[in-house]
Amino acid sequence: MGTGVSNWRLAQAVSRLGQLGVVSGTGLDHILVRRLQDGDPEGHIRRALNHFPFQKIVQNILNNYFIPNGKAPDAPYRNFGPHAVSGKREPQELCIAANFVEVFLAREGHTNPVGINYLEKIQLPHLPSIYGAMLAGVGVVIMGAGIPLEIPGILDVLVNHEAVSYPIHITTQKAGGEVIRLEFNPNDFHDDTTTPLAALHRPAFLPIVSSDTLATMLLRRATGSIQGFVIEGPMAGGHNAPPRGKLQLSAQGEPIYGPRDVVDLAAFRAMNVPFWLAGTYGSAQKLAAALAEGASGIQVGTAFALCVESGFTPELRHALIQKALDGKAEVFTDPLASPTGFPFKVAKLEGTLSEPEIYNQRRRGCDLGFLREMYRKEDGTIGYRCPAENVAAYVAKGGKIEDTVNRKCLCNSLVSNVGYPQHFKGGGQELPLLTLGDDYVNIGQFCKPGSLDFTAADVIRTILG
Repeated sequence: MGTGVSNWRLAQAVSRLGQLGVVSGTGLDHILVRRLQDGDPEGHIRRALNHFPFQKIVQNILNNYFIPNGKAPDAPYRNFGPHAVSGKREPQELCIAANFVEVFLAREGHTNPVGINYLEKIQLPHLPSIYGAMLAGVGVVIMGAGIPLEIPGILDVLVNHEAVSYPIHITTQKAGGEVIRLEFNPNDFHDDTTTPLAALHRPAFLPIVSSDTLATMLLRRATGSIQGFVIEGPMAGGHNAPPRGKLQLSAQGEPIYGPRDVVDLAAFRAMNVPFWLAGTYGSAQKLAAALAEGASGIQVGTAFALCVESGFTPELRHALIQKALDGKAEVFTDPLASPTGFPFKVAKLEGTLSEPEIYNQRRRGCDLGFLREMYRKEDGTIGYRCPAENVAAYVAKGGKIEDTVNRKCLCNSLVSNVGYPQHFKGGGQELPLLTLGDDYVNIGQFCKPGSLDFTAADVIRTILG
């Protein structure tokens, strides 16, 4: 749920209450280094790193990024080089450590399971990220925005710290592109390879799907076992599956979903595999309806995104809640904003990149690179481009100029949402772009009279009745 929104505090709060708390696995490496550059004021990051099994990596990270008492408030954060198909050492070390830290902190102080959620589209960090989460004892891995056929088998192999690989899609001049294998060997990161490490717990795997066709394919062709499905409809926040068939837009410019996009729950019941429903299911009535359809439960995002334990800054959270209480909550399903090409839910809020005039003033660039596309250059090497980067740069890399229209830099804006905006030399900073599901309009059910704050416990109490 959003980069850093479903953070360790929120996941811990939910898991402590007997539900499955899930941390977002997107961009944790960048969030880790920014927390350290802010001085890690409460010491949580360093405490978790003390438990990380590979202390040479910890020392590298602290030496490079930890700033006692924090950087100057308007000083830019130091970034690191983005992930590459060559398997750069530093980004991989940061991914392993950052995913370990987030899961370790979410699990701290209780014995209930904790999950982690990844986007299949962000392929390059998958292997070190999952390994780091497994080192911390993650109980469930959830993955959407793609077809993660090989993740179950990778979980099986990483249990014993063995080498794995993952297919990476490369865009070429030929239709369909090509696929190469990204290699990852956990033993390359161990302090002492002569002492065998204990086997890890194999987490359950729950892919996010929007149709029974995809679920059936995953059950038949996945490289390992699947423990259930999260069925997510187009009213859920973040990235949505595009409508089936030719894309048609409403008068407001949103994708039109039709009968072909309605999920056949009878088909899921026939699979005899647990499933959870997501997308405007955050209420007691919708929970009851889901259970009546044979679901094992529901996935709730928007309500938890706006509770006090969420990673959203208090200012943004309060502004969003106030708009909902005033009857002005509005979410736009933007077919163009995300560089992935998937529709992306944008919560409209003054002063953010949801306003076109503000978005148009932003200086385009790509310095984090979560959503970069890999492509084969004329000389045979692999290049990286993003339709949200500088237009001239994108076109020079062989990209089509029409693909750049209205694309937004989700990487920088989503990190800004949780209080770590990049500051520019000479003044200014990256602005937020918020995502919520259509359930945003119902957020008042969790609020106490006269207050803009509610907790994860309030959400759970309200939904469970």
